[in-house]
Parts: sequence; C-alpha cells; structure tokens
Amino acid sequence: MELSIIYDKLRFEEKELHQKAINKGISTHLIDAKPISFSTDINQNNSIKGDIFLQRCISHFRGLYITSCLEYLNHKVINKYNVNEICGNKLRTSLILAKSKIPSPKTYFTFSAESFKELTNKLGFPLVLKPLVGSWGRGVFPIRNEETVNIIMEMREENDSALSRIYYVQEMIKRPPRDIRCIVAGDQIITAIYRYSAVGEWRTNVARGGHTGLAPITHELEEVVIKAATAVGGGILGVDVMEDENQGLVIHEINSNVEFRGASQVSKVDIANSMIEYVLSIFKK
Repeated sequence: MELSIIYDKLRFEEKELHQKAINKGISTHLIDAKPISFSTDINQNNSIKGDIFLQRCISHFRGLYITSCLEYLNHKVINKYNVNEICGNKLRTSLILAKSKIPSPKTYFTFSAESFKELTNKLGFPLVLKPLVGSWGRGVFPIRNEETVNIIMEMREENDSALSRIYYVQEMIKRPPRDIRCIVAGDQIITAIYRYSAVGEWRTNVARGGHTGLAPITHELEEVVIKAATAVGGGILGVDVMEDENQGLVIHEINSNVEFRGASQVSKVDIANSMIEYVLSIFKK
C-alpha cells in the first residue's frame, strides 16, 4: 500500500500520522497541497501518487476541491468529498442531523441582516451565532442582547463574503463549562475527551486556551456519536457533544479534519496509530 497525506500546514497531527504509517511499514508520502495541479485530462494527471489519500488541509475549500479532483481520478480519499462538504458547512450538518433524528441544538437560518434581527427579537436571548464555515471557535458569538445583534449586523454588512449574508443561529445550551470531543474512525470511537473552557472564555476550543481531560465512553455517548458519524457519511471524524441539563447529550458539530494534539495528551489510546489502522481497513476493502 502507498499512502499519501495531503496537507497545507504541517502540524503535529500530520507528522504523527506519517510516523505511525512508516512504523507499520507503509510507503508514505507527505504532500504539500499548495503546488498541486490537476487537469480534466485523466491521462495527464500522473504527478500525484498513492493508493489511498488522507486529506488533511486546514483550508476547507482547498481540501474539499482537491478531494473532488482525486475522486475524479478514481482515488480513495479519507474523508470523501460528500463527508467534507457536509461537515465543513454547519447548515448542512444541522439539516442532516435533524433529518436523521439525532439530538442537536435548535437551529435557525436566515438570509439577510433584517431577517436576522427579526429572528432574534422573536426568539429572545441568549442565542449563539456561528459562521457557516470555520473552526477553532472563530466567529462564534454569544448573543445576549440587542446591542450585540446590531454590532454583528454591522460587522457582517461590511464583509464582502457571500457567506456573511447567511445567519446561522442556535439556542444556547445549558451545559457545564465543557463539551465532549469524540474522535471516530468508522463505527468506533477511538477516544473521548472533555474540553474545558479557559478562565473568562465561553468557548471550549483548545485553540482558545481550553484544556482537556479523559471522558468515559458510555453506551449513551457511543450510540448517539456513531449514529451522527454514520449520518454524515462516516470516515475519520471529530464529533462534538454537549451535555444539556434537560435534553441530555446533543451533537453540536462534526469535524471532517479533526485535530488531536490536545486529545493525545490525555488519551490512553494511540490516536494516530488507530487512524492508520482504519486507513488500512479501508484499503483492504
């Protein structure tokens, strides 16, 4: 087997995956995504080699369309284009979760500043605003009053991005100052960790100063997480769960390019090695 790991920034995760694959005797290449080019002429696309590809680009759109090109050339890619497209867009993820009857926060979508303001007035506070595309908690705001609504509207209207005209609003879940990140490969949870908010920070992202602790993989957690992972198409995923006071476990996000440096510090499982084992199982199918 020949494995290619495609990246646009070489992080801890890509280095770990590379080393674990080499340790298993797998011929493995680290490929920088930025110089890659493709053509619609299949016969001219011989510069990129591999029996199976791990797509690990930080840039959502770069990774998404490289995956599309690789699949056009009949390569196996983890994760598949459809999985990346769904997980990389929070609106699409929410619709899939709701259709699959998987518990998740009540979510609302609106498509102009005026309708956003009307929606928040109707729902009341507090609420949470998230960007459709993004990670590390960037652009996620708690909305606690009308003043915040007005500030967000002004910021969005000054942004030329078409996605800034789409407002993705969720109920604010009553939870402990933590969430649960489950790293999934296929139909198994590799590990589960608590992500605790940093002092003075509402978000739980490790990139925002949060810290981690090992979380138990209960039957309830396993059931809802695997159901959510299956609903979006499966693969290697980061499924984020909140513990609601009234609803119990709710899925609030699924990541198709999951980071695991923080999880590796507390997990009793070798995460990168488990991911490579999953890649081998896909290759053999």
